[in-house]
Formats: sequence, C-alpha cells, structure tokens
Amino acid sequence: WPSIFSGLEIIANQVTSSHRDGGGSPSLLDLLVSLGRNHNATLALADLNAELDYSPGTMVYISGRVLEHSVGPWLNGEWFVIA
Repeated sequence: WPSIFSGLEIIANQVTSSHRDGGGSPSLLDLLVSLGRNHNATLALADLNAELDYSPGTMVYISGRVLEHSVGPWLNGEWFVIA
C-alpha cells in the first residue's frame, strides 16, 4: 500500500538496546507505535535523559537518527512495535 514512510519494521517481544538509526535523514521523524497487551514497557531517550511510558496504543515521533533510544525489559504481557 502507499505510504509516506520509506521503511517499515515490526519488533515483537524483544528488548532493543540503545542505538541510533543509521538510515534516514536527521531532519525527518520516525513514527513508533507501541502495541500489545498488559505490558509496562518504557521508551528510553538517553540523549534527553528521559524515560517515557510506552504502554499499548502509544505513538511517538522521534528522529531516530539523532536521538539514542531503547526499550528495556517489561514486566508482563506481549509487546510489539511498528517502526
């Protein structure tokens, strides 16, 4: 289907270590959508020294090439993200 995004990635039940995305332009934003059920995941933005609630239904726009980000372990449930 047509999309304004140049790529699509689905991550399921996996911790993502702290990283910056190699592709894309620093001036463009990436849409991250947290899905699943009954989980208490957090999105860490190391450069901002911030941890955000990343519960199901959360949508976050970040510049993944500029901001170092990660999702650590969650307590229960299933978690997946569309990025």
